[in-house]
Amino acid sequence: MPTLRRILSIFALTATALAQQPDLTLKGTINGSQNNTYLGVPFEVPAGIERLTVAFRYTGKEQRTTLDIGIEDPQRFRGWSGGNKSTFTISATDATPSYLPGPVIAGTWKLLIGVPNIRPQSVASYEADISFVRSAPNARTQEFAEIPLRTEARWYRGDLHMHTAHSDGHCNSQNGKQVPCPLFLTLDAAARRGLDFVAVTDHNTISHYDDLRELQPYFDRLLLIPGREVTTFEGHANVYGPTDFLDFRVGSPLLTDMDSLLHRARNMNALFSINHPNAPSGEVCMGCGWRPKLADIGLVNAVEAVNGGAEEGPYSGVPFWEAQLGAGRRLTAIGGSDNHDAQLSFEKPGSVGSPTTVVYAKDLSVTGILAGIRSGTVFVDLTASRDRMLDFSGQNAGHKAAMGETLEAAQGTMVDLAVRATSCQGSVFRLLVDGRDDPAIPQTPITSPEQTYNAKWRSDGQRHWIRADVVSGAGKLQLLGNPIYINFPQQSDEKNMRTSK
Repeated sequence: MPTLRRILSIFALTATALAQQPDLTLKGTINGSQNNTYLGVPFEVPAGIERLTVAFRYTGKEQRTTLDIGIEDPQRFRGWSGGNKSTFTISATDATPSYLPGPVIAGTWKLLIGVPNIRPQSVASYEADISFVRSAPNARTQEFAEIPLRTEARWYRGDLHMHTAHSDGHCNSQNGKQVPCPLFLTLDAAARRGLDFVAVTDHNTISHYDDLRELQPYFDRLLLIPGREVTTFEGHANVYGPTDFLDFRVGSPLLTDMDSLLHRARNMNALFSINHPNAPSGEVCMGCGWRPKLADIGLVNAVEAVNGGAEEGPYSGVPFWEAQLGAGRRLTAIGGSDNHDAQLSFEKPGSVGSPTTVVYAKDLSVTGILAGIRSGTVFVDLTASRDRMLDFSGQNAGHKAAMGETLEAAQGTMVDLAVRATSCQGSVFRLLVDGRDDPAIPQTPITSPEQTYNAKWRSDGQRHWIRADVVSGAGKLQLLGNPIYINFPQQSDEKNMRTSK
């Protein structure tokens, strides 16, 4: 399991992302003479603002005072929620239902206040906190949920790659015609699958974020993560976290190479994951394989090792991922269904949640899940079960490391390895050193619903990576684990995110 300091660091990142002091507060009073009137309270929005959030409160409710709210920008009316919301947000990509997404224009805005009822002798006071999110490079991870959906530190199951009507997702209409598939059906399928989180990753667009913000309150057991698939002629990748537009036109005068895109994504604080890297490129699948002319893999966070039905064979992403590990790069292996049809039977590969990515996180929030992926405490469930679990750790000289963490091991020292599996009876433990079987760690049958396999491995003092998988009796991969890194150099975020026990 992740260490206490590591859990606390993830919590701190989540708390920072969710908490923001208002940039300004509007205050005023309403009296009985203003019953059945409308007010416009002006305030200034500076240049360079990507998102505006209003939190409104007032007194006098016990005397039946009622205040409604809306807003207008310097050019147009942007929405009215009456008395049904006390907080709302507006950005170019999404807005709280009742409000219109669009650029946050610099200039004088007006908070609109309607007074449907206040008694003749009553006086009510109001306050409106206005908060601004400034444009990149200070872009932040966006949370469609106001608070974490769950607060436990635990494993969470999800799908990180899917498409809807906002790109090329399709399904059958009521009359059986193939039509663009509404986003709601994809989320409903994920909820029926029992997932904890999903990232809808429509191609090169950010239009789906408005729908996600609207639907998050309804799906209050399913975390909705902002994502998009950046589809270029040189490869595809999923970008998670921010909602700002990210130019995908690699090879154009605006974006000369993939390296430029990677730097822009890093400046947005996005999590960048290479999709289906070994897929073919050309007329069969245009730009699908990862073939950039120039790309700093050091700016990549993860690799889609398992994509939909391409779990094994020449299109599997596992060999590409293992090659990066062999080159000394620490990239988290994740999976994604790449679903394009929300009505696809759960029995078929590539249905929503198949495969499932399982992430250990401090809580069920966007910030928490993305921090968990960055940390590498992740495994991929290729069977899309609801309950199979895989946990792997190593220990040496009093130090312990979980998946994604580094362990120092001098030449000749023994590393104690422990892998635990749940609901995998009938399958087999397989531990790989640098992607290969090691005679010192033989494969071992799993015979009970919860079983731990302990092994020892002697270090030669060199750099290695060791991972634990669960495979079927016939050797088919079922659970793909992320590695423990032996004698790897620490990354820049190691102190905050990967502290060993």
